Amino acid sequence: QVQLQESGPGLMKPSETVSLTCTVSGGAITTDYDYWMWIRHAPGKGLEWMGAIGYSGVIYYSPSLKSRTSIYRDTSKNQIILQLSSVTPEDTAVYYCVSRDGTGSRADYWGKGTLVTVSS
Repeated sequence: QVQLQESGPGLMKPSETVSLTCTVSGGAITTDYDYWMWIRHAPGKGLEWMGAIGYSGVIYYSPSLKSRTSIYRDTSKNQIILQLSSVTPEDTAVYYCVSRDGTGSRADYWGKGTLVTVSS
């Protein structure tokens, strides 16, 4: 079964760039029709979709975060990377990596999430 493990620095200062890594095991990130998403959950708020990279390498971004977000993949390490620049305390959240089958033939796979706290 596919497993996703997020990792990141934990604590960031305002204006810094955070880099988060999603390491995937049990399946290739290039598997046909799979999409790899980043979703975050800030305290007291709902889930927010940040962006995704598809099996072919096509990338999608949330319009509200597009100017500060970069998503890419390392196929040699089977990893999806999220970079978020110019962070503020409002970016404090648990960040999740999620795998979705574009054909809808299975449920989403979620990682356990990694907490990013932005504080001076």
